[in-house]
Amino acid sequence: MANFHLEIVTLDGQKYAGEVERLTLRSITGDLAILAHHTNYCTAVGMGTAKLRFTDGTEREAACVGGMLSVMDGECRLLPTTFEWSDEIDLHRAEEAKQRAEERLKAKLSDAERIQARAKLYRALIRIQTAGQPKHKL
Repeated sequence: MANFHLEIVTLDGQKYAGEVERLTLRSITGDLAILAHHTNYCTAVGMGTAKLRFTDGTEREAACVGGMLSVMDGECRLLPTTFEWSDEIDLHRAEEAKQRAEERLKAKLSDAERIQARAKLYRALIRIQTAGQPKHKL
């Protein structure tokens, strides 16, 4: 299968740079896959699990939240707000964030506060799911 160059950079620095066979992730309009020879493309990134398939056939997952994805002239750049490889996720911290968000949602909240609390809950569930724990209803 053909490969393409992928660079993943967050505010914390470069997370990956190299050749891959495929990148799948969630954009704000739905799930998508990038393969070699993809047309030039740009989209906002949603919240979900990004999956990379490397040239040797191995795969790796990461919790990927927000940011931008661009494909330009055969090169792909992912600039996520948050990107955590599955094996680097602090599961205990993610579970605590989930519990805090669930408790917050039980309170009387304004619409804006409820939206923010739901986003925090969803982010925690993505991190837990990406870390390989049993699937939660998202």
